[in-house]
Parts: sequence; structure tokens; C-alpha cells
Amino acid sequence: MKRNLSILLFAMIASITLMAQAPKGWMVRADRSTSASDPDAAGAIKFMSMGSGFHAVNPQAAVYWNPANTASGSYALKGTFTLLKPSGHTNYYGLVFGGSGLEGPNQAYIYFLVAQDGTWLIKRRDGDAATQDVAPKTANDAVKKPDATGKSINALEVRVGADKVDYLVNGTVVHSTPKTGLVAKTDGIYGIRVNHLLEVQVDGFGVSK
Repeated sequence: MKRNLSILLFAMIASITLMAQAPKGWMVRADRSTSASDPDAAGAIKFMSMGSGFHAVNPQAAVYWNPANTASGSYALKGTFTLLKPSGHTNYYGLVFGGSGLEGPNQAYIYFLVAQDGTWLIKRRDGDAATQDVAPKTANDAVKKPDATGKSINALEVRVGADKVDYLVNGTVVHSTPKTGLVAKTDGIYGIRVNHLLEVQVDGFGVSK
């Protein structure tokens, strides 16, 4: 019993610490690596307001969201992601939408991400460990790779329509899916996901009808 209470208390303290480092109203959920061959880095996740947007430093992967940020029906979710510090191997970052229960064990959301190797992917998460491919990682020239300074800028957009969803990178539609199956539920919370070992600036983040 004591051990269980200690674990619960540690988890609550860790959660509060993460939340304290986020802008007002925003929440942070770490998604820690369980792979011995691809471990997280040391240090705390940092998510802060910077300029007109947000700045994320991710030794561990994390999802960032404000519970007040929800969208339903037809909408366009956008964000311009500047990768400031690529990792030593491929890691992804981008948009989260159709989310629910993000703070608990029944978390669910769809995510559309890009990576420094010029690929994109779309996945759905249902629960702490279950993810399914909506579309596997795919190379596309629309995805900008880091330049000589290690930086790249990619404007991501998800356009949710009445019967389909379009996924755009820098104004180019890289994929479309029918609004069925894994992408049937697009109403809900929207946010940001940044995988581990990355540093990213996010500008122009938000939803329009």
C-alpha cells in the first residue's frame, strides 16, 4: 500500500512540475521511451511562450494542449514548426487533433507529423500504448530538411471537411483520408506533439473555420 501511494505521489509531483513549466492554461503529457536502444535524454521538458508562439525543448516526447482549444465540424488546424535542434536520428513533430481524455489512461487523438529526414506520417493513439498507422512514414519533397545551420521550417495544416481530411506541408497536399475508420472522430481537442531529443518553435498555431 505504501509503495503504491509513493508511486502515485511521485507521478502527481512529476505532473505538477511539467504543468508549472507550461504557459497558463496549457497541459503537458510526457510520453517516455521504453526502448533501450532509443533512450530519452536527461533533463526536464520545457514548454514556454516565446515571441508570438511556443517553444518546446524535449528530452522526452510530449503532447501539449490547452483543454479550451477544441474544434468540431469542418475546420483547418495550422502551425508553422521551426526545428531548431535536430536529433541524431529521425524524430517527428507536428499537429494533434480529434483529442479526448489526454490527461488519462484513455487518451485518444490523431497526429500528423514531419521529421528531419523529409518524411511525414499520420497515426491514431487510443490508450497509453496503442497506436495505429493511418498512413505510414512517407517521403515528400514538400517537407523541408534541416539546412547547414541545422534548422528547417515546415508549415503544417490539417483540413477537416465533411467527408475527408487533407494533410498539407508548406501548402502542398501530401495525403488525404476519408473521414471514416481511424479518422472518423475529428471533433475534440487540438494540440502539438514533439518527440524526444528535439527543440522546436511553433508559430501561427490555431484553428480557423
